Amino acid sequence: MTEDGPLPGEGWRIGDDGLPFRRAARVLLFDGEGRLLLVQAHDAQQPERIWWFTVGGGIDPGETAREAVVREVLEETGLSIDVDALVGPVAARSSVFDFFARAVRQDEEFFVARLGCPVTDEQLATEGWTEVERHFVDSLHWFPPEELAAIDVEVFPVELPELLAWLAPGWDGTVMLLGDLAGQART
Repeated sequence: MTEDGPLPGEGWRIGDDGLPFRRAARVLLFDGEGRLLLVQAHDAQQPERIWWFTVGGGIDPGETAREAVVREVLEETGLSIDVDALVGPVAARSSVFDFFARAVRQDEEFFVARLGCPVTDEQLATEGWTEVERHFVDSLHWFPPEELAAIDVEVFPVELPELLAWLAPGWDGTVMLLGDLAGQART
């Protein structure tokens, strides 16, 4: 990787603002007990910095955001979900963050998927992780709603608690705007 060249991983290109950019799809994946699956990662340059984030990743050429969610869930967890069972997009986010020691921009769509049964952490498979993911991803864990508020490290999106509270009564068909999009009108 060079300072000006492409990043490792899928789908990165240089955006109009000069930053590496990609479109991504993410999922709020709940098991049959209502627990949310999050991914734990660390900063390669600052290994003591860890955070949790939602399952998902880059959208491949010719792939829809829904198809990307289904593929990413299988690759990152070993679980199969049905594209037709996805709800949303329930949220959208545009965010600039550090990735492999560079500022990048990622535009994301968030969906909801619910599994019909409980799943243990031990039932999750990580064999599908890419080489890039193996460099910074540490683990997967199901969080009951009451544990989410007690996480004492960064969680992304930072608006996750508000998003979950907003979705708790059921999705009303609008899209919550997060990150750089926050404050804009919902569509």
